[in-house]
Amino acid sequence: MSNKSKYQRAFSVLHTSRDFQKEIAERGKSKRRYSKAVAAFIVVMLMVSSTVAYAADVGGIQRIVQVWIHGDQTTAALSVADDGSYQMSYKDNDGNVVEQAGQGVAIGKSGKESPLSEDDLVEHINAPDIKYSNDGQVIVYYYGQSIDITDQFTDGICYVKLIHGDDVLYMTVKYRNGYSYSPKKYPDPASFNFVKHN
Repeated sequence: MSNKSKYQRAFSVLHTSRDFQKEIAERGKSKRRYSKAVAAFIVVMLMVSSTVAYAADVGGIQRIVQVWIHGDQTTAALSVADDGSYQMSYKDNDGNVVEQAGQGVAIGKSGKESPLSEDDLVEHINAPDIKYSNDGQVIVYYYGQSIDITDQFTDGICYVKLIHGDDVLYMTVKYRNGYSYSPKKYPDPASFNFVKHN
């Protein structure tokens, strides 16, 4: 007698009960129900998460932009709302996240205000900026330029000509009292940051 015949003869007396067969059939059905329930749950979660992503974006559209911060080109996340307000975040040279916010409006010839576009806001962010150091150093930043104007003040006023490509800006700086610039001529120092003395 072969081994195969011996196994068949030994196990031929064993029979599965009808309850056991029913239980196996029920488990198969419950697994299918379970699989359908999991699939339905996943579909619901995808719908909810897409709704949340849409709702988080209602205030404005976030874009990744390249801006110039203190002479360095920097990648920043910029969110612009319909009213012209913006929020921007970027990492500084030390890896710290810096948040910046503001609002920009353009005033038309009729005096009507309209919110700035994203391009106008980026241009505003890239505008000349001044940094005063604790040691008295004064630096003008404009795109990739860092111009030390510390020793160029006469009676607290400094005039700086800024060039970027074909664009020229004429900048007037009052020491620790603001600055103004124009593409046509140097702004008159008396035209900005009036200080009233008693």
